[in-house]
Amino acid sequence: MEQPAIKADLVPIFSVATGRTEMVEKVIHTDAEWQRLLTPNQFSVARKKGTEPAGTGIYAHSVEKGIYTCVCCGTDLFSSDKKFDSGTGWPSFSAPVAETNVHFVEDNSYGMERTEVLCSRCDAHLGHLFDDGPAPTHQRFCMNSASLRLVRGD
Repeated sequence: MEQPAIKADLVPIFSVATGRTEMVEKVIHTDAEWQRLLTPNQFSVARKKGTEPAGTGIYAHSVEKGIYTCVCCGTDLFSSDKKFDSGTGWPSFSAPVAETNVHFVEDNSYGMERTEVLCSRCDAHLGHLFDDGPAPTHQRFCMNSASLRLVRGD
């Protein structure tokens, strides 16, 4: 007897371009496929939960306008309007473009208690969330440039 097709997981993702949240398929690849799609640094950070040294990422000090998307799947993540200089050496944002586009996991690695931030569509490691950001959210989404791609805009 033929097995029924397995339906891919769907997740709600907000699109800045359309202004709507739609159900889209999760993006799933093997490590070998991700290695072919990403640079070694992007793979190390986004897929293996690495980090880049402070101040070395291409977006750490960028003031260009646009939307920061996931380097792995293109999901809209952060707007330059919410970017601020945290003095940490990593791109920092006070909020994502939509709460549905990111999800959080407790991270106790390296003897620290942190909240890891991941892309909701492909589970790429983006960085960490801290509660020392500016008002009104008081959140600091401390992201890795290697996990982001800036789509320039007005």
